[in-house]
Amino acid sequence: MADTPAPVLAIAGVVKEYGATVKTRALDGVDLTVGSGELTALVGPSGSGKSTLLNLIGLLDRPTAGRIEVCGHDTTNLDERGLTAMRARMLGFVFQFHHLLPAFTALENVLLPAWGDRGRPSKADRTAGEELLRAVGLADRLHYRSNDLSGGQQQRVALARALARRPPLVLADEPPGNLDTASSDEVFALMRRFNRDFGTTFMIVTHDSRIAGACDRIVELVDGRVQSDRTVTHSITTG
Repeated sequence: MADTPAPVLAIAGVVKEYGATVKTRALDGVDLTVGSGELTALVGPSGSGKSTLLNLIGLLDRPTAGRIEVCGHDTTNLDERGLTAMRARMLGFVFQFHHLLPAFTALENVLLPAWGDRGRPSKADRTAGEELLRAVGLADRLHYRSNDLSGGQQQRVALARALARRPPLVLADEPPGNLDTASSDEVFALMRRFNRDFGTTFMIVTHDSRIAGACDRIVELVDGRVQSDRTVTHSITTG
């Protein structure tokens, strides 16, 4: 009998507290499992712990208690070097504000993960980067500096950068949050397409009910706890 593949993400009893004297509990015993190829929306009111949880999943911070496994690897006892290596190889990030380097071209920004991981991108990295930019509709913008691109185009570059190393899990924190509705839908449609075509798992923090309704699953956080976890039917056309 074949072994059941490990989930892309497994969270058990995660607690996150801030403060030394007066402690504030941002997450209170979160349990969550995400399988390969899922497109999940993480929703909840402001202050519910969404971004805190995303930072922990992204290995940008450590939980006070509990366990986080990424692709079957327990991250509990990893040192900073180990966490950095896992982020580089297994995780992609898309943020509301794209965090592109303005003096770099679209292609150079997409190649940043390769520079960070190996010191210099290979010819294969460059070819893959060009293909990704073509896939997000920027074939004619490869060598434009990022600050010469529109907001929607910049977010497409950020998405291509997140996918550059073909990570199994991409984390997105309000990725289309600062775009108009049409651009927002276009960026989400690209995420859906990469999810379907490559089997990339996405977890998207969003306040937009339209985006959440277009995901396969909605996990709601309230006061640092999972309030609900449900499968949904797509409610908007995503292309």
